Amino acid sequence: MSKTVDDTGDETDQPIGWDGQTLQEMLATSEELLEETDRYYGTETLELKDEDPFTYEQMFARVRGALVNARETALHVSASPIVREIGELSFQLYTPEGDCIAPSTGIIVHVHTGSLAIKYMIEEDYEHERGINPGDIFCNNDNELGNVHTTDVHTIVPIFHDGELVAWADGVTHEVDIGGMTRGHDQVASTSRYEDGLYATCEKIGDDDELYQDWKDRAQRAVRTPMYWDLDEKCRLSGCHMLRTAVEDMIDDVGVEQFKQFSREAIEEGRITLEERVKERLFPGTYRDASFMPVPFEEAGWKPTSQQNMLNHLPVEMEVFADGSLSVDMEGASPPGPHPYNSAAGSMQGGLWVSLTQCLLHDGKVNDGSYFAVDTNFPEGSVVNPQDPSRSYHTSWGSIMPSYNAVWKNLSRGFFARGFREEVVTGYSETGDTLQGGGQFDATEEYFPVGPFDLSCQGLGASAVRDGLDHGYAMWNPEADMGDIEEWEIVEWGLPYLGRELKPNTAGHGKYRGGAGWGALRVVAGASDVSLSKHVRPGVSFSTSGLHGGYPQATNYSVRAHETDLHDRFDDREQYPTGDRLPEDLDENIDGDIVRTERGLYFPTTFDEGDLVYYHMGGGPGYGDPLERSVERVVADVEEDIYTPDVVERVYGVVGEFDEASRTFDLDEEGTEQSKAEIRERRETESQPASEFWETERERIQDGDVSDPVTWMYSGVLDQSEEWGAQFREFWDLPAEFDME
Repeated sequence: MSKTVDDTGDETDQPIGWDGQTLQEMLATSEELLEETDRYYGTETLELKDEDPFTYEQMFARVRGALVNARETALHVSASPIVREIGELSFQLYTPEGDCIAPSTGIIVHVHTGSLAIKYMIEEDYEHERGINPGDIFCNNDNELGNVHTTDVHTIVPIFHDGELVAWADGVTHEVDIGGMTRGHDQVASTSRYEDGLYATCEKIGDDDELYQDWKDRAQRAVRTPMYWDLDEKCRLSGCHMLRTAVEDMIDDVGVEQFKQFSREAIEEGRITLEERVKERLFPGTYRDASFMPVPFEEAGWKPTSQQNMLNHLPVEMEVFADGSLSVDMEGASPPGPHPYNSAAGSMQGGLWVSLTQCLLHDGKVNDGSYFAVDTNFPEGSVVNPQDPSRSYHTSWGSIMPSYNAVWKNLSRGFFARGFREEVVTGYSETGDTLQGGGQFDATEEYFPVGPFDLSCQGLGASAVRDGLDHGYAMWNPEADMGDIEEWEIVEWGLPYLGRELKPNTAGHGKYRGGAGWGALRVVAGASDVSLSKHVRPGVSFSTSGLHGGYPQATNYSVRAHETDLHDRFDDREQYPTGDRLPEDLDENIDGDIVRTERGLYFPTTFDEGDLVYYHMGGGPGYGDPLERSVERVVADVEEDIYTPDVVERVYGVVGEFDEASRTFDLDEEGTEQSKAEIRERRETESQPASEFWETERERIQDGDVSDPVTWMYSGVLDQSEEWGAQFREFWDLPAEFDME
């Protein structure tokens, strides 16, 4: 509330919303008008845009410029290369009701999560109960209230003009450590909220533009990397204050009433733009796909409750309507589980927003209007909307990224049907934590964190007209950047690189192949008490497939070496692993305990001096029949180390002799023609009618002839969703009482 002095000299509380309203009244009015009119705040015409388009566009550019300027300036305050080098931060401007007017560049998945946090504060009547005043500072990283996962931390600042709240500024950064039961920024061992680390639940953490001392003390004591936390927080706060100043200057120039009008028209334009893009580029109809998230914790899990192999079901049904609206329905998603992959509904909304931004809204002029144009159903009580704050949400990307692979494929089918073949994307490799943890650097006796964000470069899936992007894409940050090795070594003192290379045979096969992944080898050097974990997807199974005959990308695995003779090799000047053809390089050039697992993860593990750790990131899925790929492209793939000769012969039927030294592939045209013919003949021999396949699979389901993780998945889904269960039983012609036990 805003304090004013009445005629008697007493202080009175005045509403801080527009035109004498409380924030709760403004939010209620906004929701009612949207429900009644299907337009943001009932805005029937874009009056300012239509009558004075130059001023309107200038204001949008000015807001957008202020946001980007805040981001590009504030990131230099941070010491974390996650923020400074990779750009893992973003800023957003919101209306008093918490609706995004415009975002900066960066991790734009947070556009709607910040909105939810502001709406929570309004609904809980912070205006009266906690107070919202000029100079106040709020913080949130509680996923149930508005966040993606625990290590994303929001700083939220109100912006006032003459006693009215005219907007909110929000800045968010990805922390290198958030506390919790294990070292690292994305825990895999956490099974409940109580192991996740520091939570700030829409807390007021300062006033008069200063942080409270008790908050600073609490945060410093809660994380393993207090310096990085402190500078990240100053980064967020300084950016929010820069944005506040920019808004105040704009209001001084154009007037507060014009700023208010612009705010609402900008959001309504965002809603209209999405509908126009849908009508232009998508074909009306119902699209269905499903993704799966393996949780191979039977051997790796630390707690009895998590020591099982699980598989999460993530189905997506999309409806494209002729009027340009969309619906996304995940009915049939698995129940939440004893793992960190549970995702709040707001997190799923963030994933939808960042996906639509890249698929349909490419011009940067986007905001919460697109959110209002899409109806969503993330079923309550499911892994994508647990409605249970006691669950662990630490690594909710484990549900978000697979789910939106299904969304992208549905959208791509719509693009293809409408004729926009160049817009098709088969999906993407799901980023995971290549390596995380920490240790003590012996020279300084200081703790160093491990969390290289080179994971932000993976393979993008193919389109219907071209190959996917090699090792240069991340679903959650369109500005994907691997960063310099030196940047990570400056922070991760005790874990220098021995090599980093393109990883062959990671790209999904097809007429157009997916983008390739990469691998790296690192060594523990001059460090002790080192604990590392690895979590890369897809792991033991595919979460998605290619399109129109394209193959999925390769699954991941883990390799590490303990008790090595590396230092002896240094002393004797013998060959040691340098990253040339990893991980085979380990077998040939190191002696020690080499540990390989088929899983793309391991829980925190102790590493000692001279131990080696290898990790790699995935490629993207392919498009179309691999046999239709031109031979010239396949030859180039071998010479550029995308695929090895044995793989292209087996998959593409391309035969030849490869000279490793000169990296030239001598094509055997006659052998290639014969090999392709043999593959086609084998396909014809081994194929079966869909009706026979259906009968065979139905028998397996009836007999329970499926793996334990699949049994766990279907049992949970059938208990979770009566609607999905009825569809499942009808499709497989099963009795109404059928269950998967």
